Amino acid sequence: MSAITVSRRQALLGTATIAGAAALSGLSPSLSLAKAPFAATQAPYYYRFAHGKMQATVVSDGILPLGEPSASFLGTSKEEIGKMLTDNFLSPANAVLEQNILVLNTGDKLVLFDTGMGSSQLFGPTPGKMLANLKAAGIDPKDIDAIVATHAHCDHVWGIMGDDGSRNFPNAQIYISQTDFDYWTDEAKLAIKEPAFMKAFIEGARKNLLPNRDRMVFVKDGQEFLPGIQAIAAPGHTVGHMAYMIASDGKSLAVIGDVTHHQVLLLEKPRIEFAFDTDPKQSANTRVRILDMLAANRIPLMAYHFPWPGVGHVAKQGEGFRYYPSPLQMVLDQKT
Repeated sequence: MSAITVSRRQALLGTATIAGAAALSGLSPSLSLAKAPFAATQAPYYYRFAHGKMQATVVSDGILPLGEPSASFLGTSKEEIGKMLTDNFLSPANAVLEQNILVLNTGDKLVLFDTGMGSSQLFGPTPGKMLANLKAAGIDPKDIDAIVATHAHCDHVWGIMGDDGSRNFPNAQIYISQTDFDYWTDEAKLAIKEPAFMKAFIEGARKNLLPNRDRMVFVKDGQEFLPGIQAIAAPGHTVGHMAYMIASDGKSLAVIGDVTHHQVLLLEKPRIEFAFDTDPKQSANTRVRILDMLAANRIPLMAYHFPWPGVGHVAKQGEGFRYYPSPLQMVLDQKT
């Protein structure tokens, strides 16, 4: 007991001595004891992995905070949405989506899947990071050969053009479904008042897509329009929404775009509707069809809005699905 008492006294005396020395030096005790200041930044927002003989790099355009979740995820109660999120250790107050942009190096071409929000702050100040993250990943926008758009919504095509009217990717052809192009560049839809976001979405699509009409290629369901990249019709979220299957060296990867926006809400209950869907019922049918196919065939997916970097598998669970994120590969396969 006495030994313990002595050691405590010595410890207290040592602490007092340090504090006193700090006071004499003009520093506060808390600052003098700090080993390093708190950092203000994260690591660069990109991640690489091998896919067959190809190499994939995921870059982020930043997060999209949607706010109160039940305002965007419809067809069930606010209480059920909150419980699903809380049960999965997620905030019931704010649904936050990532924006995972894939750059695929096929060995012959650099292919960019979607382009983020550009400089728009329609969803706040956190998006708009794509160009900076491409630079951090050592990718020059001038080297991008192809932009493959899943659809023409703001967070997928508004990064094609700069604010000054220049092309962010001056040497890229653009691949998109004609159905989506026609729908979202239709000037007559500027007069539509509901939903409230419609006018802004049309204006943004026209700004980014119309100046590139001469370099646009329209893709069709089932078409292999670039070597190893096949289009899969996935309508509902938009009229011409596309998913893409990437095949290399016997391996497949599905780029699903906005087939599902949330790794919990729209997987556990895939019939829940999403406020930004053009046809919510069709979107839910598409979601179940594609997720069923991926689960049955154990095909990995890349989801645009899932937690970073959005790569993993889905498996059947009850009446819905469960998402299993892939382990990060921190050592690159040098054989690819």
